[in-house]
Amino acid sequence: MSAPKQVKTLDENQTQTQEYAGDNMPKDSEQQPETEEITMDKLLAEQDNLSNKLYDREIVRVKVIQTTDDGILVDIGEKKEGLIPKTEFEDRKNIPEAGQKIPAILIRKGSEKFHAILSYKKALEKRGLDLCRNARESKIRVKGIIRKIVRGGYLVEVFGIRGFMPLSLSELHPSQNHCLPEGAKTNGQIVEISTGKQRMIFSRKSVLEENEKERRGKVLKDIKAGDILRVVVSKVVKDKLFLRYQGIEAVVKLENVSWLEPEKVIFHFGRGQRLSAKLLILDKEQCRLEFGLKQLYPNPADILIRKYPIKSVVKGKITKITDKGMLIAVSSRTNGFIPSSDFGQELEHKEGENISGVVTGINTKDYSLKLSVKRFEVMQNRRVVAKYLKKPKPLTLGQLLSKEMENRKGD
Repeated sequence: MSAPKQVKTLDENQTQTQEYAGDNMPKDSEQQPETEEITMDKLLAEQDNLSNKLYDREIVRVKVIQTTDDGILVDIGEKKEGLIPKTEFEDRKNIPEAGQKIPAILIRKGSEKFHAILSYKKALEKRGLDLCRNARESKIRVKGIIRKIVRGGYLVEVFGIRGFMPLSLSELHPSQNHCLPEGAKTNGQIVEISTGKQRMIFSRKSVLEENEKERRGKVLKDIKAGDILRVVVSKVVKDKLFLRYQGIEAVVKLENVSWLEPEKVIFHFGRGQRLSAKLLILDKEQCRLEFGLKQLYPNPADILIRKYPIKSVVKGKITKITDKGMLIAVSSRTNGFIPSSDFGQELEHKEGENISGVVTGINTKDYSLKLSVKRFEVMQNRRVVAKYLKKPKPLTLGQLLSKEMENRKGD
């Protein structure tokens, strides 16, 4: 006798069951091999056990005896067989054959005249509900099948149980559009289960979040503060530049956009633009990245200090005079500013006039030199005084003899 055919739709449910429960879950439609001798006592014990479970409305595995016009006759350990109506298999491609074992649950007790009525569908439903409850309590992943696209989400089947997956729980980021086709298989978690019409709420988002967290962890493990990385601009606002690094959100604060006029430079960037940036702050626990763009270039203040050291004297031309001070053009690329408090003794100046001053610092807002005429005059006065107070060098012996000879000749 050839091996009995398996119920195809049931096998699909078994595949999900085995993914959840492991290889120890028995298959509903296979015949169990008889590897040991069955004694009368053991047979009676099995029948008693079957009867107890049956009348306790538990799921039992019964053997198909034959198929009739009324339904499927199954062995329930009593003189009269149990009956599963054919309507239970209307949505099944194949009817189980004689010898196969299938799950069933008692609906109505039988008598000498009438068969006990069992349900195959309710057995699958009860088992599916139990598996769904266990999956929810254990917070484990299960595989669901998209059965239908509906308004606001999807009808999803898990372990033979239909539930609802809202659009808000279908994607990692909020979406108003359906992205999954009917028949698609997807991993998710059961976040709610009840006895109402929509007995199960399925979430694909929770699994996507876990996967994303794991992926981000691997990405963050391979980088460190100070690295120069390739990023993509995702959003530009007046005080921040938002970036994405391998799908991870990051930010560039306004003060780190540019050394000069960052409030203007920030609007030179556009969404989708790819660029290099220096990683300034890496918080792996909070998954927070902060980048800098100006750090890719030398600090203009450092360049100016090397070229124009503090206390050095520079010359320039007055370009503008205001109540606050004078603007000085030191070179074609470098400007200076002399505050009115640092004017010298000569209070009257004209635009275009050349002037000298001492470098007192760097203005980091516009990277101009801070100059002082007053300090320049003090330095000049000190030099004059020092020169005046400088003692003459003593005459040498040769100079003294030469001078004495000249005096004698004069006499």
